[in-house]
Amino acid sequence: MEEENQTGVVYFHFRPFSTNSTVASLVFVGFLLLYLGSLIGNLTIGLTVWQDHSLHTPMYFFLFALATLELGYSTNIAPLTLASILSMGKMLISLPSCGAQMFFFILLGGSDCVLLAVMAYDRYVAICHPLHYSLIMSWQLCGQMTLGSLGLGFLLSLPVTILICHLPFCGHNEIYHFFCDMPAVMRLACTDTRIHQAALFAISVAAVAIPFLLICLSYGCIVATILRMKSTEGRRRAFSTCSSHLLVVILQYGCCTLIYLRPSSSYTTEEGLAVSVVYTFFSPLLNPLIYSIRNQEVTVAVKRLLARMFWLRKPETFLPRKIIHQTRRD
Repeated sequence: MEEENQTGVVYFHFRPFSTNSTVASLVFVGFLLLYLGSLIGNLTIGLTVWQDHSLHTPMYFFLFALATLELGYSTNIAPLTLASILSMGKMLISLPSCGAQMFFFILLGGSDCVLLAVMAYDRYVAICHPLHYSLIMSWQLCGQMTLGSLGLGFLLSLPVTILICHLPFCGHNEIYHFFCDMPAVMRLACTDTRIHQAALFAISVAAVAIPFLLICLSYGCIVATILRMKSTEGRRRAFSTCSSHLLVVILQYGCCTLIYLRPSSSYTTEEGLAVSVVYTFFSPLLNPLIYSIRNQEVTVAVKRLLARMFWLRKPETFLPRKIIHQTRRD
């Protein structure tokens, strides 16, 4: 540690999941499969929306942006975690590298939360103001809201990252986590971190609580509109367009609330590790599955993409029968 103080470089290492090599190997394989699954799933969703012209609508534009954020989010966490597991916790990571991971974690995670609120607003306009949807949800507004989500994530991540990177670390710098999570890093500082904790809580409120309240407001209006519909089929279709988004919101915001918006006195490190595994490895994998399984348009478009890529069948095989017959008549 004297050498660290002289050179001005601080290093951390992650506590291993287990000192047993067999258990560590199983954890490595499990995390690797989850990471590869999230990469394949989100790449498939992104390519499908990009290639299929029938999905070039605001709703699927936001889905494309969400898949892109999930790709960056999981790639920011998984490779370093996998390398640490292989080294059995002996791999060192410098403070600047740890700070970079914290920065991109909040940038991408915060943008993800804000984008989910933007998607809720899109569903609100589509269901509550269907006649004015194309006028309100212009491509210019979609681009501005997406860039605004990224900009807000940047503004939230930069100040708290700088604050934490300027903390003094003068002890045994073992992070009891599998990535550079801000609460875990702050516990290693040898100074009072109450200001930093307050800053992190304020950022969590801005990135999680406020967008969640906007989502609740949007869905309150949506539910009121659906209940006024006389057609049962109209109610079913309106609900089906929102169900996938609601499942993703519950998963994302539930995990973030358990970690960042709860009293520190009720927080246990083991519980934090378990919840973190869910939103860093399982959530990026489940999100594309939820949207593809519960959305028929996405499912059909994915099949068409796979057909074009691997020549499994003629693309028209995956089109609804009415469209096929109409095409043949034309």
